[in-house]
Amino acid sequence: MSRSHTSKSGPKLACEIAADRILAGRVAETRHMLESCASRDLSSGSVVPDLMEANVRNRDSVCQALRDTLGSVSGRSRDVVAILPDAAVRVVLLDFEALPPNREEAEGVVRFRLKKSLPFDVDKARVSYHAQTAGDGVHVIAAVSLNSVVEDYEAAFREAGFTPGVVTASMLAALGVADTDRPTLVIKVDARTTSIAILDHERLLLFRTLENTRGMTITGEQLAEEVYPSVVFFQDTYHLNIEQIYVSGLSDPGVAAPALRAQTGADVNELVGSSRIGGSIGSTPVWRMAGVVGALVS
Repeated sequence: MSRSHTSKSGPKLACEIAADRILAGRVAETRHMLESCASRDLSSGSVVPDLMEANVRNRDSVCQALRDTLGSVSGRSRDVVAILPDAAVRVVLLDFEALPPNREEAEGVVRFRLKKSLPFDVDKARVSYHAQTAGDGVHVIAAVSLNSVVEDYEAAFREAGFTPGVVTASMLAALGVADTDRPTLVIKVDARTTSIAILDHERLLLFRTLENTRGMTITGEQLAEEVYPSVVFFQDTYHLNIEQIYVSGLSDPGVAAPALRAQTGADVNELVGSSRIGGSIGSTPVWRMAGVVGALVS
């Protein structure tokens, strides 16, 4: 995998493959909002996000949905940021005293540490990492997925006529649009998972992807109950309180606000609103677009 970026020389298209739908967008020249977006439903079982098993189960259906969705927003562009389901990617946070200055050697050190954290052979996986200086050491965010899983998604994009030059996970992409200059909880709900990230001053301190058996019907109280252990762990570990919360993936994020606010005392806001998307949105659920927007908007 490769890390998402928002430089003006990067792809103008992003497309997320979720378990239940395809979501795509094209960024405006200013990179401040999407100028167009589109989505298509997927038939049940077409994509089954998983760390170990094949994810794209109905290739013909997925490829056609990609052609239709991306084709409606792409214009002449063919390079795309490919956004994979969170359940297909393991995100691991690692701390080191130091890393070798040589990138290849540093990746070898990261891969060695990852061996203890993965349910599969890291030598058969694609690894992307971002290193941040943290006090006297180095804080590393590593995203890992089996080569076979990533290649399956990439092949679907190519068969649909597009080039997945950048590949990232949905929640990691979505974090690109969050303001994290103070202790911030970001929650992203999709059809199969609930992803939780806690950041402070742009440093990712906690990342979890939980199975979501309730899908998009999860209530605010149920969501707050799922999030609560992570909030307590963060507070106990870092002796900080959550000061703001962003929610994505709920058609009405306001339904979760009372329960989340009761737990933390923090303001609750929608991660991506309609102000991030210009032009006609049609039937595209803006509240599901955080990954696409975060991958493109700077």
